[in-house]
Amino acid sequence: MTSVLTRTLTGGDVPVDTQAVPDGPDPIEAGPGETDTVEAGAGRSRVARWAVTYGSRLSFTGAVIATVFLWLSATPSLLPRGPLFQGVVSAGAAAVGYMIGVFFAWLARYLVSRTEPWPRPRRIAWVALGAIAAIGTAVMLYWYARWQDELRDLMGVARLSWGAYPQILVIALVAFALLIAVGQAWGALVRMLTRRLSRHVPPRISAAVSVAVVVVLSMVFVNDVVAKNTMQLLNSTFAAVNEESTPDSEPPTSPLRSGSPESLASWESLGRMGRAFVSTGPSREEISEFNGSPAEEPIRVYSGIESARDITAAADLAARELVRAGGLDRKVIGVASTTGTGWINRANPDSLEYMYNGDTAMVSMQYSTLPSWLSFLVDQERAREAGRALFEAVDEVVRRLPEAERPKVVVFGESLGSFAGESPFGSIPTMAARTDGVLLTGPTFSNTLWRDTTDDRDDGSPEYLPVVDDGERVRFISDASDLDEPAGLPWASPRIVYLQHASDPISWWSPDLILSEPDWLDEQRGPDVLAATRWIPFVTFLQVAADMAVSVDVPDGHGHNYLAAIPKAWTKILQPDGWTDADTDRLLPRLSRD
Repeated sequence: MTSVLTRTLTGGDVPVDTQAVPDGPDPIEAGPGETDTVEAGAGRSRVARWAVTYGSRLSFTGAVIATVFLWLSATPSLLPRGPLFQGVVSAGAAAVGYMIGVFFAWLARYLVSRTEPWPRPRRIAWVALGAIAAIGTAVMLYWYARWQDELRDLMGVARLSWGAYPQILVIALVAFALLIAVGQAWGALVRMLTRRLSRHVPPRISAAVSVAVVVVLSMVFVNDVVAKNTMQLLNSTFAAVNEESTPDSEPPTSPLRSGSPESLASWESLGRMGRAFVSTGPSREEISEFNGSPAEEPIRVYSGIESARDITAAADLAARELVRAGGLDRKVIGVASTTGTGWINRANPDSLEYMYNGDTAMVSMQYSTLPSWLSFLVDQERAREAGRALFEAVDEVVRRLPEAERPKVVVFGESLGSFAGESPFGSIPTMAARTDGVLLTGPTFSNTLWRDTTDDRDDGSPEYLPVVDDGERVRFISDASDLDEPAGLPWASPRIVYLQHASDPISWWSPDLILSEPDWLDEQRGPDVLAATRWIPFVTFLQVAADMAVSVDVPDGHGHNYLAAIPKAWTKILQPDGWTDADTDRLLPRLSRD
């Protein structure tokens, strides 16, 4: 019998052009000695026969490189990883390694103009590879446990139990099998088209056309079917969540809050996070008790995604709400840029309200119902537009006042909120000229101003903690102690601070990690980045991407969890009259992120 041996990058060592091979066992079907006959079917299960058939389609070269990448995936990255994410990272890394191995096997065959497939490895080669893979994986799991314990102890996270390690293997194997199955299905479609086209055109042309057609069809399917329907489902799901309220939310009665009877924005239109924002925060009584003097009731205004027809109208509504509530008569106006859902780290407004004895007005708006990570992927332009629109609307009403009567205007935001918060400004000097202070925490790799400023850092300062122009205007910190660095050098006002942790994957993940070593690993490292962490092409990209999913599941001071450094930063940025470091220490127990 003559069989056709054709393989694509996901299916074997041979490219998509067809090659006739002599009569013998078909590599895609069970041959003699590999499975039992139907008559002896009781001797081997369907699962076993499927495993042999599935395994016969694998590329030996791809399997070798996949094994190496599987081992490399166990190396440490920025944050502790549990069984689920480690299993997924290992599967993804192994799949990438398999693809690379198959590609280079095909490339070698192509370069030497070999017209026949590479010989199939003997069974002993697969057995040897299996043994080496098992031993090597056991060794890497041992080192994975060592590295994870070191990282978890450093960050104050509980160690993994021994039961986690079998879970990692099971998850990795299942996920890897699924990825390879998808790749082989994709390759089967290419082969089918190639066989049909090769009846009319030369084999290599038919192969190239088939790959191009399947790539285009895959992109159309992913974009117009999978992505579109998934986004519709997510939008409807999170829109429903946005209609709900947090347990501590209730309609305000004070005219100084949006959603009150006097407000221009209805309570229902504020959204889940907007309702939480105007319902929480320290009361006048709490501030008075803390400061030992009569306080004013803080102003908080907010415009939800349902409050206006578009972003510009929502920003204008927020500014009019600020004027209505009397915000222009307050000492400080805080312009808060939100994450996708409209979330604001409560430590920012709460700190300012305590520091200025309630003589403050906070203004913000919502631009999406999607969580931050999803908004980061699909709503970046809306975040940028919202940041610009809100600041410009507030700036316009403030500048109507005589200069001597204007309140201080400060800007803050976290994560995607930091991206939106810096969007109205093209440079640090512009930001300083138009504000009285800025605190942006957990910046994302897409923050243009943050990235450009970091790239222009002074010689000798590391990427994770850059020094720019001797810290004259902007300072980058990972802890409050960094606020006084560079030591002895002046810090002009208005002051700008970027608060970022060396272990925050939201800041350090980038597509560049696929093929380029980042400066934060090549230069001096942060105090919570292990010395054993190494950049590995493709693998580090997957590891840090997985770290993003658990970025807030670590204590304050690590990952994407920011709290204690926020009031300390505001103290240095604004230097409130009469406020002391002791006051900041007393304030910390009263603050929370949510």
